[in-house]
Amino acid sequence: MADGYKPTLAIVFMSVKQDHQAVCALLNHHNIQVFGATTAGEFIDSEISEGGIVIMLLDLNPEYFKIVFYDIALSSEYDSAKQLGAAGKEVFHKPAFIIATGWMWGNNQPDHEQIIQGIEEGSGGEPAIFGGVAGDEITLVGPIVFNSDNSSISGLLALIIDAEKVEVTGTATCGWKPIGITKTITKSEGNIVYTIDDQPALDLVVRYLGINMEDLRAVAGSVVDIGAYYPWQLERTDAPAVMRTAQLGNLEDRSLICAGKVPQGSLIRFSLPPDFDVIDTVVEECSNLNIKSSREADAVIMFSCIARYVSFGALASEELERVMQVWNAPFIGFYSYGEFGKSNRGKHEFHNNTCCVVALKEK
Repeated sequence: MADGYKPTLAIVFMSVKQDHQAVCALLNHHNIQVFGATTAGEFIDSEISEGGIVIMLLDLNPEYFKIVFYDIALSSEYDSAKQLGAAGKEVFHKPAFIIATGWMWGNNQPDHEQIIQGIEEGSGGEPAIFGGVAGDEITLVGPIVFNSDNSSISGLLALIIDAEKVEVTGTATCGWKPIGITKTITKSEGNIVYTIDDQPALDLVVRYLGINMEDLRAVAGSVVDIGAYYPWQLERTDAPAVMRTAQLGNLEDRSLICAGKVPQGSLIRFSLPPDFDVIDTVVEECSNLNIKSSREADAVIMFSCIARYVSFGALASEELERVMQVWNAPFIGFYSYGEFGKSNRGKHEFHNNTCCVVALKEK
């Protein structure tokens, strides 16, 4: 700012170990509005940090955007999102939404699909909706979203953009390849899967991964982390497959706790572990998006699933580097607990094990 740059908006992704209130106070002192979330890892360009803070400063005209905050715990996912959609339509003829959510509210499992539905209903259309679920370095204690005035583990935060003034384009892409035969979810409720092909879900998955159930019992309590190396693909007849990650296994009832809803009767396939082909697919879809928009980007934001970071290992920086090169623009993002976005052939929905990339270009 010493050379006259006057930012109006800060995109802030930071560890729960850091003091987000102090960061907001500093930015607020300079009249910079804040869109913020805690993370399971954060990055600028291809540089990944854990326990750090990354900030992108934009000098966007304040008349072209509005930041709003709702506490889902005070109503519901759908009602809060519907209010958000209506607020967007009230301020802009053609709103676009970049969102971040907390992870827990009340005693209920979050239903992130309701957020997409609520925004679309409230706005009276199908606006661009991209974003992610905040993280907390895989402690599963309390991811937080925040702006200059509010913060909560049950928050719904939105950067509403006037899409007639700022082009907002994005894609949800994963690159994972399916393997094995199709299986059926024979009993599930929300994001908890009890049986697959009428077998206890945890038993089937640990056998598939080559893990001994007794070994799991020896090192864990009632709930175990089964990792993210073999995510599921939910097959649909009317849309591309959507990814779901089994986060935890319950050793008592041998169910699986997933990062998103898995409807009973769903058809699923496991995915191969990631390799360079996965990155190639992601880069190709980002390139196609860039070609389609035919415009350079002023800024690029990525919401990428923590499961990708865990399973990619050393390839994680490679993916970021190559995606960044598609636009060659300022690039920021974080590793999330779920992603909101639209695939090239699908609709706006909630994803796991996916990276959602959104590019901004002032017209």
